Amino acid sequence: MVNEREFLADYQPAAYPAVAVTVDIVALTIRDGRLCVLLVERAEHPYAGRRALPGGFVREEALDGAALRELNEETGLTRVHLEQLKTYGDPGRDPRMRVFSVAYLAFAPLLPEPEAGSDASGAAWVPVEQATGLAFDHDTILADGLDRARAKLEYTPLATAFAGDEFTISELRQIYAVVWGEELHAGNFHRKVLSVPGFVESTGQTATRGGERGGPKPKLYRAGDAKLLHPALLRPGREEDVR
Repeated sequence: MVNEREFLADYQPAAYPAVAVTVDIVALTIRDGRLCVLLVERAEHPYAGRRALPGGFVREEALDGAALRELNEETGLTRVHLEQLKTYGDPGRDPRMRVFSVAYLAFAPLLPEPEAGSDASGAAWVPVEQATGLAFDHDTILADGLDRARAKLEYTPLATAFAGDEFTISELRQIYAVVWGEELHAGNFHRKVLSVPGFVESTGQTATRGGERGGPKPKLYRAGDAKLLHPALLRPGREEDVR
């Protein structure tokens, strides 16, 4: 019986069907009060001229590193909330060869104008409702990413990743409203946020923006140390579903 070194020396990868691995990134931010996703315009075939999620082939690197590299090439970002979303591998999803894509979800507060990478002729932040007809299976990946983002806002403090270092409760409520696509009752939201241990913590300062005319300025908060929200902040309508 051969040992492992001998086995690997004689192993022939070419005897098996060729496959490749890519990463695709659903990068979300809020611009002008709208939830936007980063899209690139493909400069090369396949799907030349079509919009797509940013991404590319994985090199000699870890998957997370590939996703960060691709995102950095398009936005210049090096620090952003990034998590794996799902793996996509349906035959025929890429006309070149069998390609498995590991999709990632990224969130950040107001992100800079993107710069197209080497394999794209353009890049832009696009309101999610206008992000349709994408290349490959990116419509499906985007839909899955939006579902994940909306669900995570219920059970985790992820909304603070959109908010920056300091924010008011009103600004946090607007983030929820934009991502969920629903207006929220100001008083109820304020009460719920402050009732969740570790969700936010006061900075001890007040904002120089917002507030009623002639009234007190709103308090400033920062993200707390909670990893999960308990009780959860459920979307309108969902509260009745879980009773």
